[in-house]
Amino acid sequence: MKYDFLIVGAGLAGCVSAERIATQLNKKVLIVEKRNHIGGNCYDYPDSKGILIHKYGPHAFHTSMKNVWDYLSQYTKWHHYEHKVIAHIDGKNVPIPFNLNSIEQLFEPAMAEKYKKVLIETYGEEKKIPILKLRETNNSELKELADFIYQNVFYGYTLKQWGVGPEQIDFAVTSRVPVFTGRDNRYFHDTYQGIPGRGYTAMFKKMIDHTNIEVMLNKNFKKIIHQIEFDKMIYTGPIDYFFDYKYGKLPYRSLRFDHHTLRQDYFQEVAQVNYPNNHQYTRITEFKHFLNQENRYTTIAYEYPQDYEEGINEPYYPIPKKENDELYQKYLSEADKLNNSVIFLGRLAEYKYYNMDQIVGVALMTFEKKIK
Repeated sequence: MKYDFLIVGAGLAGCVSAERIATQLNKKVLIVEKRNHIGGNCYDYPDSKGILIHKYGPHAFHTSMKNVWDYLSQYTKWHHYEHKVIAHIDGKNVPIPFNLNSIEQLFEPAMAEKYKKVLIETYGEEKKIPILKLRETNNSELKELADFIYQNVFYGYTLKQWGVGPEQIDFAVTSRVPVFTGRDNRYFHDTYQGIPGRGYTAMFKKMIDHTNIEVMLNKNFKKIIHQIEFDKMIYTGPIDYFFDYKYGKLPYRSLRFDHHTLRQDYFQEVAQVNYPNNHQYTRITEFKHFLNQENRYTTIAYEYPQDYEEGINEPYYPIPKKENDELYQKYLSEADKLNNSVIFLGRLAEYKYYNMDQIVGVALMTFEKKIK
């Protein structure tokens, strides 16, 4: 059988692209996925106790892009969920992003009032300040606070998560979790927030349930590509792998999870508790919180960041550093030579730290501009 499009990867970028091509262009699509499931790193599944587990770590959907929310809403009913994160600091659990409530919980009243006052006088109320920007202050009191937050919230966590300190990572990453001069304890402040009511995998299944879409699991596309007839490719895997590491390997960070099922109602007060210091793991996720599942058991996962090793673990995060971007640009120049016969799309193919909603948005835009 001949296909109009071969799509490599069944994650968000691949499934959105397949759905658009199949339904809007009435063309045939083959999705080839190396893993044994669809959904990419958003894949979830019920464990032995019926608790829906996010296999590759917590995924709380959030966006302020109405077109993205409306698009996904065709394939799922949403469970209203607003992600809240707390961090274990100095023996206390405080809200993250670090805000006025966090200050009150960690400092004596007089000191807390001083810090809150100078923060608001300097930056205003309900403002978000990246930690590296806050550390540039010349105000001695703000400097004290900035150094405390940097050392106790950012430095250890970033070192574990990325393998380098905050200054060595692109500013766009460190600014994702700013200091907030307000009392909103939500991790995200986007307009639309939720979890697919039956899980991410169910949403993906509905998205690609079309006669024009065929899915092939447990297949490395390179091993079968010469057996497949197709006109155009959409590639969502690592771009360096596509070009056989011609210029060397791009580095990625990966994760390891240690799961435990416990016979108790809840283990912690929110879905995610961060451990910036004094632990090898970065966070503990308790999955029941996402859908408020009623179950006499609960399942938690300790999360350990590690380097990506091909064939050993999965690539999660491109590491946004100058030298890595320079290497990526070499691969991008190779991609440009293909004259759009292959479209590189997604976090791994574009070596970019996309959020879920951003990947959906880019996939929809790519369809309109390059495929339609």
